[in-house]
Amino acid sequence: MTISSPTRRAALGLAGAAVLLLAGCAVTALPGQSLSVPADGKFAVLPLSNATDVPLVERRAQAITVSLLQQKGLRDVVVYPQKASDNPLDAEPAVSSAQVLAWARQQGARYALSGTVTEWRYKTGVDSEPAVGITLQVADVSTGQVVWSASGGRSGWGYQALAAVGQSQLESLLRGIRVTAPAEKTAAKP
Repeated sequence: MTISSPTRRAALGLAGAAVLLLAGCAVTALPGQSLSVPADGKFAVLPLSNATDVPLVERRAQAITVSLLQQKGLRDVVVYPQKASDNPLDAEPAVSSAQVLAWARQQGARYALSGTVTEWRYKTGVDSEPAVGITLQVADVSTGQVVWSASGGRSGWGYQALAAVGQSQLESLLRGIRVTAPAEKTAAKP
């Protein structure tokens, strides 16, 4: 049985449109490398930067990130203290990367996570789909060198909550961080 050329073209066109539609729903860039972190190691979460025009989205993304790291099995996650304000338009005082790394060292952390929220909004239009874009990086606190990074963006359907799409994107990015069993302490034999 052969399919006529116009029918075949229509079928291929529909298949192509379906692929493009599905590709536009969720786009993710996963980390190319992985980082192994012991479950009992101290892990610092530094302030995220907000590159959007929406106030306080960096705090939302940070709170979700902390929760996801704890769900992965990290037992000791410390969060850089930030000034609380009643006015969401108040800017946080600028803190240098050297200052936050020094704070992480004082806490005894081995690794420190930072990043940037590049998009966190509902798109305008009929369906108002949620859209999220995030970059994350982990630095070795002792050297300040970035040892892991990931970035990605995701959009959802009009019925999805923005926080759910954000959490899904952060979860995808954090897959590159593996939590390993704590280092066993060997008892000295008499």
